[in-house]
Amino acid sequence: MWFKNLKLFRLAPEWQPSLEAFESALEKHPFQPAGRQSMQSLGWVSPTEDGTLAYVQEGQRLISLRTEKKLLPSTVINQVAREKAQEIEAQQGYKPGRKQMKEIKEQVADELLPRAFSLCRDTRVWFDMRNHWLVIDAASAAKSDEVLGLLAKTMDPFPILPLATQMAPSTAMTDWVLSEAPPAGFTVDQEAELRSSGESRAAVRYVRQSLDPEEIQRHVQAGKQCTRLALTWADKVSFVMTDTLDIKRVAPLDVLQENAPPAAPDAREQFDADFTLMTGELSKLLDNMVTALGGFHKL
Repeated sequence: MWFKNLKLFRLAPEWQPSLEAFESALEKHPFQPAGRQSMQSLGWVSPTEDGTLAYVQEGQRLISLRTEKKLLPSTVINQVAREKAQEIEAQQGYKPGRKQMKEIKEQVADELLPRAFSLCRDTRVWFDMRNHWLVIDAASAAKSDEVLGLLAKTMDPFPILPLATQMAPSTAMTDWVLSEAPPAGFTVDQEAELRSSGESRAAVRYVRQSLDPEEIQRHVQAGKQCTRLALTWADKVSFVMTDTLDIKRVAPLDVLQENAPPAAPDAREQFDADFTLMTGELSKLLDNMVTALGGFHKL
């Protein structure tokens, strides 16, 4: 149930659509399987087994984007196109030109597309209506951009605001490592990356290794700043924070599992319990993280 990666965005505080309006907007863009001649299809699907497009619980909402993509490698297209070109050459007595070869490849792609394999992927999206967060469970910008793109078509007005804090994450992380004084509630773990902002983009990475402040100081003096840092919050959740304020490799620690309620006999009850635990803890983590970065920057 836990999100593995957090792409963070702010929701406009005044954006408080009713559940009926929220679900009605989602229903305008449901997922439909890609047609025979379509390379991709995306739309909203139920995040649970009950078929509703929005899961709702005490000020929290969960939706899911399904993306279907056809797998049609260019190597396959090129191979079949070459075979067709050889046949045409035998018929007309000379090799196809550049323009004709392009047309052959387009024809081959159209012919192969209905037989291409499809790959489906679901991306979960959490709306924290109480604290005005939009959180996408995605490791890459490309996946979160798919979500934002369809949200822009789905929600009117578009509720997403830029996310900016008073202190730049790279500046804060560098200071935490140098001073050996992370903000209250956080501890620094044995993983970090320092990168130069110059043309060289020189980088040094620490993996399962203690971060020596004197050594870090030399890298900082050479023009590097901390761009990734492994942290633990409240002895409950470990994660990696980046200079773009992405939260990666989120993992609940044993203390959360030990204090969690006993497993529910019903799958839906267990989903409810897991979602309550995740959103409750991550909401506190995000609040503490923003405080550690000096609060939100008013744009």
